[in-house]
Amino acid sequence: MLISNAIVCDINGERRVDVKVENGVITEIGENLSDAEVIDAKGAYLLPSLVDLNIRLKDSQLNSKNIKAIAAEAKKGGVGHIVLNADSTPAIDDEVVLEFAQNSIKESDDVKIDLMLNALKEDMKLSNIAILLKKGVAAPYMSTIAKNNIAIKIAEYVQMYGVTLFCKAEDNSLINSGVMLEGDISSRLGLAGIPELSEVLHVSRMIEIARYFKIKILFKAIASPRSIELITKAKSEGVEVSCEVSLHHLINSDEACEGFNTTAKLNPPLSSRKDIQELQSALKRGEIDSLTTLHQPNSPLNKEVAFYDAAYGCEALSDALSLYYTKLVKPGIISMGELVKLTVHNPARQIAKKAGVIEVGQRADFVLFDTAKSYEVKNQQSLYDGESLQGEVKAL
Repeated sequence: MLISNAIVCDINGERRVDVKVENGVITEIGENLSDAEVIDAKGAYLLPSLVDLNIRLKDSQLNSKNIKAIAAEAKKGGVGHIVLNADSTPAIDDEVVLEFAQNSIKESDDVKIDLMLNALKEDMKLSNIAILLKKGVAAPYMSTIAKNNIAIKIAEYVQMYGVTLFCKAEDNSLINSGVMLEGDISSRLGLAGIPELSEVLHVSRMIEIARYFKIKILFKAIASPRSIELITKAKSEGVEVSCEVSLHHLINSDEACEGFNTTAKLNPPLSSRKDIQELQSALKRGEIDSLTTLHQPNSPLNKEVAFYDAAYGCEALSDALSLYYTKLVKPGIISMGELVKLTVHNPARQIAKKAGVIEVGQRADFVLFDTAKSYEVKNQQSLYDGESLQGEVKAL
């Protein structure tokens, strides 16, 4: 198969070339190539398929039906590799659940699905991290609701096995009653707020654990600019920490919760308008390491209720590449090459995979993306419902 007239874009930049593929592997890249089977890209981008490390299943229910549905959404959005969150129901914290989940993901041939292990059981005791890591999970996950002695034990396992710890920075005593960011909007709506300190305090704590044990930590879905400052400073001091930020937190403020809009009820909560400006500045400076759609679909039963009772999350996976392009690349916040780095190369490195380069010898794990096309989002569980997005994913 030959893909002609494509703008190949990876972490090395853009070039207009032909790409020849045989048996799923790139065999030749150049100009004026020939083959019996030709796909004319007509100037569309040829990009490595995206990698998203922060995906939840519908209602967080771990079952084969939901896994199949999430794979279909990922493919539609140009995402070829996802990692499912471990805090599902049932949680991936023992061998039985892991084996069930691994059997379920085997059917998803078009989209690579990996699994996290939940380092903490429901009773706040440690899961059997060593066995689960040996059985093929991509990374251990922990919430900082874990007490110091438990967090240190998890760090020791991470150090022993040389993996990256996926860490959600949150304070149990501060998030229990809150449902959105503490501030003017929450006060006006009469909703209990979650202070920014809930995240910042525990980012600081986990940085010191990373420093002491010399381990790698990826902070999941960071929402506070102050957290990014702390992480950036720690990096400059040689601490191996990195941060992931969701698309939503870069472009939507807590004002989206006005009218008690439950679609805007996210975890972590949406930041203030001022924080969005600071997060975008951090993105431009290269201080954010990876992006996520923070996809968390819910049944209407769990969303079409009072804001306080509504489940957290919104949907974005099936529109992923178009959203990133429309909201970040087209306005000039980042380039297409930088998008590939943030959504392919860097996330893949966190799970010890190589991705983000289109070159001879690599698997043909890429998508065609036509920026001349546009469409309207029609999904009531999307923050972008009714909006027009630029760019359309074409499956190869």
